[in-house]
Amino acid sequence: MPSDERPLALTLGDPSGIGPELALAAWLLRGERGVPPFQLIGDPDFLERVAHRLGLFVPVAEVEPEDAVEVFPKALPVLPLPGGTRIAATPGAPDSANAGAIIESITAAVDLVRSGRASAVVTNPIAKFVLTKVGFAHPGHTEFLAALAAGPGRAAPLPVMLIWSETLSVVPVTIHVALRQVPDLLTQGLVERTARIVEADLRARFGYEKPRLVLSGLNPHAGEAGTMGTEDRDVLAPAVAALRAEGIDIRGPLPADTLFHERARATYDVALCPTHDQALIPIKTLAFDEGVNVTLGLPFVRTSPDHGTAFDIAGQGVARPDSLIAALRLARRLAASNVTPFPARA
Repeated sequence: MPSDERPLALTLGDPSGIGPELALAAWLLRGERGVPPFQLIGDPDFLERVAHRLGLFVPVAEVEPEDAVEVFPKALPVLPLPGGTRIAATPGAPDSANAGAIIESITAAVDLVRSGRASAVVTNPIAKFVLTKVGFAHPGHTEFLAALAAGPGRAAPLPVMLIWSETLSVVPVTIHVALRQVPDLLTQGLVERTARIVEADLRARFGYEKPRLVLSGLNPHAGEAGTMGTEDRDVLAPAVAALRAEGIDIRGPLPADTLFHERARATYDVALCPTHDQALIPIKTLAFDEGVNVTLGLPFVRTSPDHGTAFDIAGQGVARPDSLIAALRLARRLAASNVTPFPARA
C-alpha cells in the first residue's frame, strides 16, 4: 500500500501511565487537530475500560492494519497484542507484570512497519525501571528500537535522539548515562558519527537542503581554551574541524549558556549537546507540549511524545495529548514519500 494509505503504528506504552488515555484523547481530536490515522497495538478490552473510567465515548474496533485507515473516522482501530495478551493495570501503579505486554507492543509496531503494513512507529511513554525488573537489557526505548532494527546476525545501528519542535531542535550526543561517564564516552568518533546521521536525516527526511548544525561545549565557556576542562579543545573542536572538511555545516564547540536564546536559535537548525540534560532542559522549557522525540539512524520512522509516563496524574483525565498529536503528525510527514521541506529557522 502507498504510505498515505497505511496507518501509523502506535504502541501502548506503560498501561499504568498516561499513554492509553492520550491515545483516546488524540482520537477524539482527530478532526479538530488534523490527527492522521493510527492503529494502537494493545488490549481492546483494556482500552474500552480506560475510556469508560474517564467518561470518554471512544468506540474501539479490533481490525487489521489494512482496514485501520477506513475505520479510523468512526472508531479507534486496535490490533490485539500477539497471543491475545490481556492487560490489568491500575493508573499510577506501575507493575512489572505488564512488562511483557509493553515490549510486545513495541516489537509488533516495528514488525508492522518493516513489513510495509504501517507507515511509521509512534511510541507512547514507558518507564525503564518497570522493564529492567524482568531483565530488559536496554537503557531505553531508543536503544531497544536500534536492536530491533538490526535483526538477527546484524549489528545495531547507532541510534540518535532528535528532540524536534518548531521553536528548537536538539540532539544529545550521549543519552541515558550517568554524568560522570560522559567525558569517557564523548569521543571524537562518536561526535562525528552522530553529526553525520543528523545531517543525513535532516536532508533525507526533513527536506533541508543544507542543514545548519551547532555543537555545544561540554564544560563552562566551552572549556575556555582548556582552562575549564580539555574535552572541548581536544575532542569536540577536532570533530567539528573534521566534519567541516567533509562539507557539513557545523559550528562549535560553543558555550551552552548562550546557545538557546532567540537570536542564537535563528542561526542553526539543530543543536548537538554532549549531555542529555544540556539538550533536553532548554527544549522542555521552551516547547514542553510541542516537543517530539525522533529517532534518527533507523531504517524506519519513529517518533514519540517528549515526556514520560506521568504516573502521578494517570487516570485523572488531565493529561494533555499535544505532544502525542505532534508526534503523530510529524511521523506522518516524515514517512511521506514526497518530503515537504522544513523551513530554515529565522
